[in-house]
Amino acid sequence: MERKNLRALSPTDGRYADKVGGLRDILSEYGLIRYRVLVEIRWLQWLADEPAVAELAALSPVMKDLLNTIVDKFSADDAERVKKIEATTNHDVKAVEYFIRERLGDGADAKILGDFIHFGCTSEDINNLAYGLMLRVARDDVLQPQMRELTLKLRSMSNEYAGLAMLSRTHGQTASPTTVGKEVANVVARLSRAREQFAKVEIRGKFNGAVGNFNAHVVAYPDADWPAISAGFVASLGLDANAYTTQIEPHDWTAEYSHALIRYNTILLDMCRDMWAYISIGYFRQRAAKDEVGSSTMPHKVNPIDFENAEGNLGLANAMLDHFAMKLPISRWQRDLTDSTVQRNFGVSIAYIVIAIKSALKGLNKLQANPKVIGRDIDKSWEVLGEAVQTVMRRYAIPEPYEKLKELTRGQAVTRELLHEFIAGLEIPDSEKSRLLELTPATYTGLAETLAKDLT
Repeated sequence: MERKNLRALSPTDGRYADKVGGLRDILSEYGLIRYRVLVEIRWLQWLADEPAVAELAALSPVMKDLLNTIVDKFSADDAERVKKIEATTNHDVKAVEYFIRERLGDGADAKILGDFIHFGCTSEDINNLAYGLMLRVARDDVLQPQMRELTLKLRSMSNEYAGLAMLSRTHGQTASPTTVGKEVANVVARLSRAREQFAKVEIRGKFNGAVGNFNAHVVAYPDADWPAISAGFVASLGLDANAYTTQIEPHDWTAEYSHALIRYNTILLDMCRDMWAYISIGYFRQRAAKDEVGSSTMPHKVNPIDFENAEGNLGLANAMLDHFAMKLPISRWQRDLTDSTVQRNFGVSIAYIVIAIKSALKGLNKLQANPKVIGRDIDKSWEVLGEAVQTVMRRYAIPEPYEKLKELTRGQAVTRELLHEFIAGLEIPDSEKSRLLELTPATYTGLAETLAKDLT
């Protein structure tokens, strides 16, 4: 850890700073300022191309290059200049407008253009689009690739262990066997569906003035089709236009985004707890680094810390995301400012998810199934074949099959010999009797192997 991070209040900027570097230019204060600048300039360019705004001439090639350079070359020094202006204006979005005016210079073209910066806008027009862009980029460029990497690892495990039979444990008790690969495949299927739903969340934006009615726009240019102009602009940024709003975009999509992430995180958290438990009973071994310490006093230990770390960070992320989803869609009348301070924490919540996914992936990469322990466990559990035997008995109309197997298996040790003696006395075809006698707990896995391999 760098010395400058030792005093960070949030572990996302302290202990885990090196794990979330990919989010800094997107979801930080710098990122918010950068996207505000982008929105303001793209709106200025959009107006210059709009025939209905006759007083704003088409941009010269030089001015086009200058505006694009402000966006494309935006730097930390630029962000610091905006903050310095804000110290005087005490208004963060107005500071962005003044910054752009500065960068345009003092030429005649710049003077006319400068008067159209922030035209018809309320601050929330800029902010909501900036946050929409930030969360879209965080989803598409950071979270989705990491989710895919995690899924690929799990798919590989599902295929590798597709045929490795293991006991199931329903209610913590021995149950019909499955395979290690099929259990991993279950997680893959759930995470994949949740990831796809997250990817499809519609990220919306409003750009309709002070209270959502284009009041100022219509006064200035009554003949312009402002709803169409606005919708086209929002779409040009890759967002979906919301025509019906107050001063603020109502944040319903942000709640959907948050809830989609909560569902994904909850599935991953469930997997982490199961992996922790399977490590505990020896079904998985962990490859340990040579110099890694598992316990400060017990040298034999290799703790499942990566899954524990992931679980803790997923819980933190979900707590924040739940607050976003519950709070942000609520605003007094046409607007209150309680959303502003909350939205500034988007980066922290997503950072916790990034840390968790990386931890889970690190934990998975350490795992190696232990067939000896898994096999020993299943080989001594002949009682699980009671389900198979009583189901065949049902087929051949033998009375009270469940009750007879319940009497044979519940509360007592069931051995291969005891079960075979019971099967031998059944009045069923010899071919069926032979099939049951050949069955072992390790081969009683149904279509588990096929299902695990079909997933990949």
